[in-house]
Amino acid sequence: MTSKYVSINNLKIAEDLLSFVNNELLKDTEISQEKFWLGFDKSLHELAPKNRELLEKRKDLQKKIDEWHIKNKGNKIEIEEYKNFLKKIDYLKKEGSDFKIETSNVDDEITQIAGPQLVVPIMNARYTLNAANARWVSLYDSLYGTNIIESEEGGSERYDPLRGQEVIKYVREFFDKYIPIKGTSWKNIAALKIVDKKLIISKDDYEYGLKDEEKFVGHRGDANKPSGVIIKNNNLHFEIIINPRAFSAAHDIAGISDVIIESAVSTICDNEDSVAAVDAEDKIICYKNWLGLMRGDLKIQFEKNGKNLERKLNPDRSYISKDGIGKKLHGRSLLLIRNVGHLMTNPSIILKDGTEVPEGIMDAFLTTAAALHDLKKKKNSRKGSIYIVKPKMHGPEETAFTDLIFSKVEELFGLKKNTCKIGIMDEERRTSANLKECIRTLKNRVFFINTGFLDRTGDEMHTSMEAGPMIKKGEMKSSKWISAYENNNVDIGLKCGFSGKAQIGKGMWAMPDRMQEMMTEKINHLKAGANCAWVPSPTAASLHALHYHQINIFEEQKKISNREQSKLDDLLNIPIADRPNWSVEEINTEISNSAQTLLGYVVRWIDQGVGCSKVPDINNIGLMEDRATLRISSQHITNWIHHGITTKMQVTEIMKEMAKVVDEQNKNDKHYVKMSEDYERSLAFKTACDLIFLGKDQPSGYTEPLLHLNRLKKKINQN
Repeated sequence: MTSKYVSINNLKIAEDLLSFVNNELLKDTEISQEKFWLGFDKSLHELAPKNRELLEKRKDLQKKIDEWHIKNKGNKIEIEEYKNFLKKIDYLKKEGSDFKIETSNVDDEITQIAGPQLVVPIMNARYTLNAANARWVSLYDSLYGTNIIESEEGGSERYDPLRGQEVIKYVREFFDKYIPIKGTSWKNIAALKIVDKKLIISKDDYEYGLKDEEKFVGHRGDANKPSGVIIKNNNLHFEIIINPRAFSAAHDIAGISDVIIESAVSTICDNEDSVAAVDAEDKIICYKNWLGLMRGDLKIQFEKNGKNLERKLNPDRSYISKDGIGKKLHGRSLLLIRNVGHLMTNPSIILKDGTEVPEGIMDAFLTTAAALHDLKKKKNSRKGSIYIVKPKMHGPEETAFTDLIFSKVEELFGLKKNTCKIGIMDEERRTSANLKECIRTLKNRVFFINTGFLDRTGDEMHTSMEAGPMIKKGEMKSSKWISAYENNNVDIGLKCGFSGKAQIGKGMWAMPDRMQEMMTEKINHLKAGANCAWVPSPTAASLHALHYHQINIFEEQKKISNREQSKLDDLLNIPIADRPNWSVEEINTEISNSAQTLLGYVVRWIDQGVGCSKVPDINNIGLMEDRATLRISSQHITNWIHHGITTKMQVTEIMKEMAKVVDEQNKNDKHYVKMSEDYERSLAFKTACDLIFLGKDQPSGYTEPLLHLNRLKKKINQN
C-alpha cells in the first residue's frame, strides 16, 4: 500500500503509480508526461460526475422496483402491468429500428476463427503467459493428462504405454471423422509426404490423399520426409509432428510423436472479477503485466521440480505452404483486456473534490496507454485495434457512457476514432432487457457480447429482492428466464449482424479436473450459437477446440437466425418459488453449499489477495471461482433471510460450521489463517458474513465494496 501522493494539476496521484506511468507506461510512446496528465485530469473531471449520476440512477431504479414489489406483495405479477411499470420508470427502453454493427479493422480471431476463449487473472504473470501461449497446445498431452482417457495408471507419474496408445487411438478416430482420408483410415498409416502440392498418406503399400484436399495447407521440413504437416479445418489448424526418435512415437509406424492443436484463439486478460486489486500497489501489477504483453517482453523466472525456468511469449509458427511459399501462423492468443465496471473507485488517484478516481475510467486510459506499444508493432492485433471487455454495465445509457470514455481516450492519445473496440458483458438484467439498444450505442466499437450465468443470476435476485423467496440455486439453470436470457443474447447478436463480424460468447466451464464431462456438455455452447466460449486452462482450451472442428459455427448461426426470437416476457419472468415448503434439511443443505462457497473464496481474497483460484466445494470438487460465484451465493442467502425461509441466527451457525470445513480443506496451505480459531477476530469470516447480512444494501448485490474495504484493512494490518 501507499499513502504518499504527488499533486499534479488537479490530481493527487499515488507516488508509485506516478512513477510507473511516467517511467514505464509512457516510455517510447509519442505522449509526453505533461500532455498525458493534463488531458487525463481534464477527462477525469468531465467524466466522473456523469459516472456518479449513472450510479445514482441505478439506486433510484432499484428503490422504485422495491417499492412496486412491496406494494404488490401477495399478488400474482401480471407481465403487461410489470412491463408498463418498467417502461414508466425508464428501466425498459423503447426498441428502435433494426440495424447492423459497423465495427471495422477487427482481427480474424474475432471475425473468422471460432474457438475457445481463455480468461486469466492479469495479476499473475505466469498464468497470463501460459494463456497467451495457449494458442498452440499438445493434444497428446492434454488427452493423456485428463480423465478423457481412462486407464489403471491414470494417476501414476510413470508413463503408461497403454494409456499412450489410447491417446493415439482417440486422435486417429477424431481425424477419421473430421479430416478423413479418401479410401482408408488414419489408423496404422505408415508415412506422410508432400507430392505436387498434395498430402500423400502411405498405408499397406498404397498411397492415399485427404477426402478434402483443401484441408492440407503446408508442412515443415523436407517435402519427402516432413517434420510437421499442417492441417486446416473450420479455420483452425492442427500440426502433426513427425519425430520417430521421440518416445511418444515408439509405437507409431508413421513416427508421429504429437499433434499440436490450435486452441485458445483469444484470451481475456482479466483486470476485474478474477483479481484482488484494491490500491495503487495492486493496480500497478495489473498494468505492468498488460504492458509487458503489449510490448511483447513480459517474462518470468520460476522454479519447478527443482529446476529454474523462464517463461516468455512464444514466437509465431513458420511453415511452407503447399505452393512452396514461407508462411506464418500467429503464435499467441489474441489478447483482450477486461477493465472494471462503472461502480468502484480506487485510492490510487484523488480528484480535486477529494473523491477517489472512478476505477473504470482509470483502467480505460492506462490499459489503452499500454496497448499503444502494440499499435506500433502489431504483434497482438494485426489490424491495429485495442480490445477492451467492459463488464457490469446497466442499460444503454451506461454503454453510451463507455463509448464517451473511449472517445476521450482516443482524443488524448491521438488515435483514430473507434480504435478501441468494446466487448459488452451481458450480465446485468437491465442490459439483457435492452440488449439491442445497448449494442446500438456501440455499433461502431462492439466486437463481443457474452452471457454470464452467475453475475446475471446475482442481479436477477437483487433486482427482484422484494418479489419473494427465490428458487434454489440448482433450479435456476432450468428456469424460464435463463433460457430466454441465453437465447436472447444470441438472437439479438445475430440480428445485429455479429456473425462473421464479432464474437458471441458463452460462459465458463468451472471444473478444470472434469474434462470428460466438459467434452460432453460444452459442445452445447456451439449448438446454442456461440462462436467462442470460456475455458479455465490451456488444457481445457485444447480439448474444447475439438468441438469447433465438429461444428461449423457460422453454418449453425445461419440456422439459428431463422428461429423465433426469444420473448421479453420470458426474460422478465422472476424466479420466485411458488409456495415454498422446503424441509429444514433442504434449507440447511442449500445454505451450507452457498456458505462453504462463500467462505472458501473470501478467505483467500481477504487474507492472501487471491482473486481467482481452484476452490474445493463442499464435496471437495475443485471449482474455478471468481467474484461472480460470491455474488449469487450471498444474494441467495440474503433473499431467504429477508423472506423468512431461514434466520440470521441459523445462517450464522451454518457459517461457523462451514468455516471449519474450509479450514480443513486448506490445512496444507502454509499461508492459511484458520477462521474457526477466533470467529470474532477473523476478518475473512466477518467479510463473508457481511456479504450476506448486509447483502440487501449492497449496490446491485455486488461484492466489491465489502471485499475492497476489508482487503485494504488486511493490507494495513499486515504492513
